[in-house]
Amino acid sequence: MRRRTFIGAVFSGLSITGLSARPPKPKEGSIPTRTFGQTEVELTIIGQGGARLGLMRTKEEARKHVRRAYDLGLNYFDCAHSYWEGHSEEVYGDVLSEVRKDVFITSKSTQRSAEGAQKELDLSLKRLKTDYIDLWQIHGVETKQDVERILGPGGALETFESARQKGHCRFIGFTGHHDPEVHLELLRLYNRWDSILMPLHAADPVYLSFEKQVLPEAVDRGIGIQGMKAFGNAFLLRSLNPRECLEYALSLPVDCVTVGCSTQGQLEEDVRIVQGFSKLSDERMYELRMMATQGVGSLKGPALEYWKKGS
Repeated sequence: MRRRTFIGAVFSGLSITGLSARPPKPKEGSIPTRTFGQTEVELTIIGQGGARLGLMRTKEEARKHVRRAYDLGLNYFDCAHSYWEGHSEEVYGDVLSEVRKDVFITSKSTQRSAEGAQKELDLSLKRLKTDYIDLWQIHGVETKQDVERILGPGGALETFESARQKGHCRFIGFTGHHDPEVHLELLRLYNRWDSILMPLHAADPVYLSFEKQVLPEAVDRGIGIQGMKAFGNAFLLRSLNPRECLEYALSLPVDCVTVGCSTQGQLEEDVRIVQGFSKLSDERMYELRMMATQGVGSLKGPALEYWKKGS
């Protein structure tokens, strides 16, 4: 789903009345940064999500989009081996290999075995045209059975640890949006994670909440914290505007948020938002949670977060 579906429908006719003067292009290179966990790396507080590149018509269009993101000052580029059947990594490789030292590239593997993870790592490095990934993540961990396979003998963690030791990745982490209890299990059973990626948005606290259950533990451990689904896969745009969605996520104790920009307009809108970002008050955060879950057009629970367990 395109992130601006609802907003686009609301404003599609404004140009006829002359009310839709194009907003000014954001100033390049002025995106705030935060230190990523204990890594000492400074990341821009938003990063381009690689999954949405697949919504573009051609790889050349995707390459132009990534170049624009870099020119605007983003240094954080999220990706995964599986995105767009590998084309997202290829686009990053085509564009970012020329500025490799200036950017922080992540990728992910859905493999649960050491052998499978190694095969994906080798191909990801080839596609990205690099000899190392800044952050390599075990992707989409959903169940306790996944955890057992990943951490057990011959599991993917063996390859992840080896890759970090050999310098094929600088840091390792895990991702998921299905069950906060599974995130907590991974944190409990292994204490050398560098990062975590989880859904964090204004409607999350009312249903299987990562914000309430996992975020405090990640903060206590001092690991890098990445937020995703700040717009609730566009469903939150029924009750909140893009600025409210993004500012809510960034007012949590996170280091960065991936944004699924698939057009230049979306990208520039998000950059304008964060260039003027100030942390929201507790009162405003509460107000946004109420608007997201009880306001006009709002959705919550399984009706919104279909990606969570039990939905």
